[in-house]
Parts: sequence; structure tokens; C-alpha cells
Amino acid sequence: MRAGRLHAVKSKRQVLIAGFIADFASKSRRLVIEVDGDTHAGDEARDERRTAVLEAHGYRVIRFTNADVAMNFDAVSEAIVATTAAPLPDPLSTGEREK
Repeated sequence: MRAGRLHAVKSKRQVLIAGFIADFASKSRRLVIEVDGDTHAGDEARDERRTAVLEAHGYRVIRFTNADVAMNFDAVSEAIVATTAAPLPDPLSTGEREK
């Protein structure tokens, strides 16, 4: 991910967003990539709250386990590319757009 090596998606490690440190973030693509280790097991509610806050700040969040990254990096890379290819969410709700 670093240095734009993955289909020109530039990201940085350990980026502070909304009081959270994202594992990887691409501000231009409004994407946060979290790589979760064993310490996240059993604390899914905390991860869901964190994701909700990041999404409220306009970021898409995708999560992978350490095992996914280590054992199936090609699939992880494909998922990241597919996510970045999708259009960014519209920042205005339907009601705001109609005003």
C-alpha cells in the first residue's frame, strides 16, 4: 500500500482520523484499511463503533485479519482495488440534496 504501489492507491500508515489511529489510510480515496490482530477478537463492538465514527467522517473502512494479509495477500489486494474502484459515497443525504 505504501508509496502507491497498489494500483496507484497512495496511503500512509498510522494516520490520525477523528481521534483514532488508522492502520492505513488513503485520504484521497477516503479509505481506511484496518489490519486486525488477535487483540481484536471478542471486541467486535468496539471495532463497530470505531468504524461508525470513521464512516461519519466520510471514510470507507475495510478490515482484514493478520492471517488474511499473511496467507492470502492477493485476495486482500483485490479487495482493496475493488473498494477503491467503487464511487465515493455522496456526502449529502437525500434530504439535503433536495433543498
